[in-house]
Amino acid sequence: MSNYESEISRRRTFAIISHPDAGKTTLTEKFLLYGGAIAQAGAVKGKKNARAATSDWMEIEKQRGISVTSSVMQFQYEGFCINILDTPGHQDFSEDTYRTLMAADSAVMVIDAAKGVEAQTRKLFKVCAMRDIPIFTFINKMDREARDPFELCEELEHELGIETYPVNWPIGCGKEFQGVYDRSRGEIIHFTSNGGSKAATATQVRLDDPGLDGLIGQRLRQQLADDIELLDGAAAEFNLDRVRHGKLSPVFFGSALTNFGVEPFLEEFLRMTTAPLPRQAGELTVDRMDSAFSAFVFKIQANMNKAHRDRIAFLRVVSGRFDADQEVYHVQGGKKIRLSRPQQLMAAEREIIEEAYAGDIIGVFDPGIFSIGDTLCAPGKNFRFDPIPTFAPEHFRRVRSLDTMKRKQFLKGMEQIAQEGAIQIFKTPYTGMEEVIVGVVGTLQFDVLEYRLKNEYNVELYMEGLPYEYLRWITAEDGESVKEEDLILGTDVKLVEDYKGNQLLLFGSQWAVGWTQERNPKLSFHEFGGAAL
Repeated sequence: MSNYESEISRRRTFAIISHPDAGKTTLTEKFLLYGGAIAQAGAVKGKKNARAATSDWMEIEKQRGISVTSSVMQFQYEGFCINILDTPGHQDFSEDTYRTLMAADSAVMVIDAAKGVEAQTRKLFKVCAMRDIPIFTFINKMDREARDPFELCEELEHELGIETYPVNWPIGCGKEFQGVYDRSRGEIIHFTSNGGSKAATATQVRLDDPGLDGLIGQRLRQQLADDIELLDGAAAEFNLDRVRHGKLSPVFFGSALTNFGVEPFLEEFLRMTTAPLPRQAGELTVDRMDSAFSAFVFKIQANMNKAHRDRIAFLRVVSGRFDADQEVYHVQGGKKIRLSRPQQLMAAEREIIEEAYAGDIIGVFDPGIFSIGDTLCAPGKNFRFDPIPTFAPEHFRRVRSLDTMKRKQFLKGMEQIAQEGAIQIFKTPYTGMEEVIVGVVGTLQFDVLEYRLKNEYNVELYMEGLPYEYLRWITAEDGESVKEEDLILGTDVKLVEDYKGNQLLLFGSQWAVGWTQERNPKLSFHEFGGAAL
């Protein structure tokens, strides 16, 4: 195997997804600890603590102790080069989370052992299922009182429609949590807490070891023996092919906060997950080992460094090798460009890189030419990766600047933040941008918008809630623009345009969607936009 092939084969690119407060950011930091990327885990709770999580860089995240943008981190572990995409888990997360999953090859789903599957987890899972990517489940917080592990696995299967295979099994929970039983090796990994430093102290003991009673107690040993017998008789068979097609989720138990089970999970995950996956460009399949460079833009983030007013485009490298001074072809722009200051990022920390391979995530300076979903490839090539879908917002507000003299800054800020994809902006046809309607997936994005407009553009906002909950992209049979007077619309339906001229309808209820479809049979309704902003 050549050095080029070896570099690509050792890469793993995955996203971590979860409901709020399931411990996702803590797990991410423990991975970084094991990889030697950081020396000490940050505290993710509360603004009183001076240390914010490594993966949370925006000031509003540090204040609230939450992740509201997706972070990208790379580290090395036992010969693997690992790219983690850490997504927002807050219930008011953004479309940014959905799109980040488009750049991942697998997903780690973190579940709170006391709460089980929660609403946001279902939404994120749907996106994973849409892409047919492997999902690995880490049931976290076993050091606290937890639900029955059989019940948790059953809920996962029922709620998400995916079979589960417990790779390990917990021994007790809360103060009694003793460690996990590794089913494939037939041995117990007994953990001793060490205050959160790099490696939790682990003792490996066979199930038939005569000293086991003294280590975990007779009651827990008997319960473990009963659980294993039930598991071996009733649980799904392990099948790596089904795992890699998102049909079977390997389940692990542990505690990210105390390091119980984190390293065994990381090692098994790396063994089971795949090297970078191919991507479709229409009829063309672009494989990771294709020698010609190709990549797509999946995220744009402005003003990561407020002092420099910069704008970074995040690229997922799909094939080939990228060199720092390399000329590439920007397909949507129709011209050759040199990517300026290619970087790898550890949240807000940046490092200029000389090379990157398929599977890597790199950030490049964007002078305002990139949009989400854009394709970059080697000169002489000309294909477009399949578009990243635009997900329908669920919350809408009318927005304007409190100071009419700052209209220029207001429009510039709104457009730039919309181009990043955190919000979608719409206008009423024929009104220009006098009335701006903002749509978001989660309401926290309104707070983020208000915060960023004030801090980055010196604009204070007035927001007015709108009674819409659903959005559909519409197209006419003849492909022409739809005129409002030709439509039959109810009182809780509004025709709007995005700033690229696509037409949409806003609805106040699911019932209104069906009613409008029935009365306008020549219209096609689409739940996803064909391409991102």
